[in-house]
Amino acid sequence: MNAFFAEFFGTAMIIVFGGGVVSNVLLNKTKGNNSGWIVITFGWAVGVFTGVLIAAPVSGAHLNPAVTLALVMAHKFSIALLPLYICAQLLGAMFGALLVWLAYKKHFDATENGDAKLAVFCTIPNIRSYWYNVITEIIGTYILCLAVLYMAEPEVGLGALNALPVALVVLGIGLSLGGPTGYAINPARDLGPRIMHFFLPIPNKRDSDWKYSWVPILGPMVGAALAAVMFLLFGGA
Repeated sequence: MNAFFAEFFGTAMIIVFGGGVVSNVLLNKTKGNNSGWIVITFGWAVGVFTGVLIAAPVSGAHLNPAVTLALVMAHKFSIALLPLYICAQLLGAMFGALLVWLAYKKHFDATENGDAKLAVFCTIPNIRSYWYNVITEIIGTYILCLAVLYMAEPEVGLGALNALPVALVVLGIGLSLGGPTGYAINPARDLGPRIMHFFLPIPNKRDSDWKYSWVPILGPMVGAALAAVMFLLFGGA
């Protein structure tokens, strides 16, 4: 259960920083309104840094079902713990989204743009082309998981990982590949907050875009699997 709570709170921290910075940039009457994409990518990177810093000593700081899958497939993590970790990550993402909504509630109330409100919780592609959006998510998550696999020690998953390198990888992915889809690269990061968007009493909100919700689940999981296969084929540690 210690690992469960580490994954829960670590993932929640990612969403608090990530959803928080998107709120600050997109919602009305905030201090950081319209401050731009680079601000958003740095906010998400700091969220990853903080989440890994908190969770690594206890759970290995996967904080992402795609990362957990990659570690399982690469024989670095027990498949028996896969459901526990994914459940913790999803619930943690939901809790983080709740905290963001509470922190910015008055700004959600002051914002009429339903797309901006949804973007705080989940990804929205700039050009909707489902299979190309999937490919973008595959590429981004493949890079993330391959980097994680080479950073991780086999016996402890991500436990020995310094928090900074993976945060820098996430920052680079956001700056370089985040433009088309908003770079979910993490099914829990997208699905958990999307569920909260559906249930929270947000005034003038739009639908939760369930038609797109499968893309940031399938793409990252395929990208993770490809990274694990590549890691094993080329003699990963």
